[in-house]
Amino acid sequence: MNFDPGYVPFSRYGSYMVLSHLPKSEKRREGLYLRSVHGDALLQREVFRIELLHKKMPVPFREIAIPTLLRLQAQEGYAEICIPEPKLLRIKGTGIGIRLTKSTDVLGTAIPVGHGRWEINSFSNQIKYMLTPIKGSLFIDAPWKGTKCDYIVASLFPDPNSGVLECGVEEFHSVWHKRNYPGSFEDSLKTIKNEYQEWLNKMPEVPQAYRQSRELAAYITWSCVVAPEGHLTRPAMYMSKNWMMNLWSWDNCFNAMALVYRQPELAWDQFAILMDSQDVSGAFPDALNDKLMSWNFCKPPIHGWTLKWMMQRTSFIDKKRLKEVYEPLCRWTRWWFKYRDDDHDDIPQYNHGNDSGWDNCTVFSGGVPIESPDLSAYLIIQMDVLADVALRLGKRHEAEKWKAHANELLKKMLIHSWRGSGFVAPRSKDHRVFESDSLFLFLPIILGSRLPNHVLAKLITGLKKEGRFLTQYGFASESPQSPLYQANGYWRGPIWAPSTMIIIDGLVAAGEKELAREVASKFCDMVSGSGMAENFDAITGVGLCDPAHTWTCSVFLVLAKEYLEDKV
Repeated sequence: MNFDPGYVPFSRYGSYMVLSHLPKSEKRREGLYLRSVHGDALLQREVFRIELLHKKMPVPFREIAIPTLLRLQAQEGYAEICIPEPKLLRIKGTGIGIRLTKSTDVLGTAIPVGHGRWEINSFSNQIKYMLTPIKGSLFIDAPWKGTKCDYIVASLFPDPNSGVLECGVEEFHSVWHKRNYPGSFEDSLKTIKNEYQEWLNKMPEVPQAYRQSRELAAYITWSCVVAPEGHLTRPAMYMSKNWMMNLWSWDNCFNAMALVYRQPELAWDQFAILMDSQDVSGAFPDALNDKLMSWNFCKPPIHGWTLKWMMQRTSFIDKKRLKEVYEPLCRWTRWWFKYRDDDHDDIPQYNHGNDSGWDNCTVFSGGVPIESPDLSAYLIIQMDVLADVALRLGKRHEAEKWKAHANELLKKMLIHSWRGSGFVAPRSKDHRVFESDSLFLFLPIILGSRLPNHVLAKLITGLKKEGRFLTQYGFASESPQSPLYQANGYWRGPIWAPSTMIIIDGLVAAGEKELAREVASKFCDMVSGSGMAENFDAITGVGLCDPAHTWTCSVFLVLAKEYLEDKV
């Protein structure tokens, strides 16, 4: 499988080192860059711009990427790059030189450390790199200017006898520990190929028609895992290594769902990692990476639904693991009623669209806070699941309380938000409803048979209505007939993986398996043609926003396995 590093970054499991072809901007030239995905979006990502040299002059090259190797092909020769270890990048060139130009750095320095090695202190990236020539020679041009190097250019030239150069680029934070490179580049490449093949073998099985998309999904998810570091207490699958380089506290649930079939331990890590950072109030951080936890917003409480879904598909989640997450899920559930119910009507609220996961959804156009029925639906499921877990843990009295609260909330939600023809999301302070035609208001279908038959019938009719939400590619997030629809409007039109997964699961729970299968097929066909983008144009199926997004990969794998195994 080949891919374009201009869309899908070249990286590996456990690594914060990434290679991407970036377009021209005000601060950089177009080209191939070694990037760092440590820390938040305010940090500089680009570390080195990579060029090929012939007779000490840059020459054009094309990039050929497969999951384990990036080849830079010029007319005069070629270079190959692999990442055999999370903190080590190896380069081999034949008939060609390589130049690494350090991106602008307020305090960047280059220090010789013996045996031809150089230490590059990349202050703007908050990381250091050791450049080690293995074959050929390394030259550094880094004139000192006051408190930093004016610029840093590393040039690697091949051995004059063999015409081959090799170099190691190692990432480290504090102190570099001396090492040698006893194995060849080919040995390193063989190691990483074996690792990747093992991951690929653990992917959910999908119909033959989707085999190529399965490998793309496998590569993106494998390469987006970073090692535990800083705030990350477990191996963590980032949403992307393009620019969505965080965990979000509902995004990772979908990644856990795809991993649970054959990698339940890693799936559990994705589910539980946010609970490791739960604050004293009971909230999970909105976003998380190795250097940052963000608390400005939250994400919807789909964790009970996720836990139930996973428990139905693996025996890995035993009493020990249920005990691990029971109290955190209890605190998270109570948080909504204690801190997100300003009018004390026992109907929790979203204080911003970001809290719902549907950041700019039209439901929020009239102001916040919003008492949205999807939030109540998620909490009903979560309390149902807590009741089940409490019984398994011998907490019968607590189970009864959770079940009673779930039943009470369901009654209140129907009185509060059902208007006969559909659900509404009133503003908390005055119960005003802002008119929109968003798929968001159909998310309570996730309750399935928990809803009255007449409510389910109306929701299903609305989802089936020709031209409203269901397009050739799946469910639009805002009806294309709506005056507020935007083709590339984020949550105001495009098709998304998580909403597709939630609605499909609700359809199955409501007995609409054929419609669920139809929508799963539309989504998987779209992804196979357009790639694993963050979201998709509802009319054309073209990928939008981040072009390599893990929750899209994960939902594709789940839908293809669960609903399309017999598709030819």
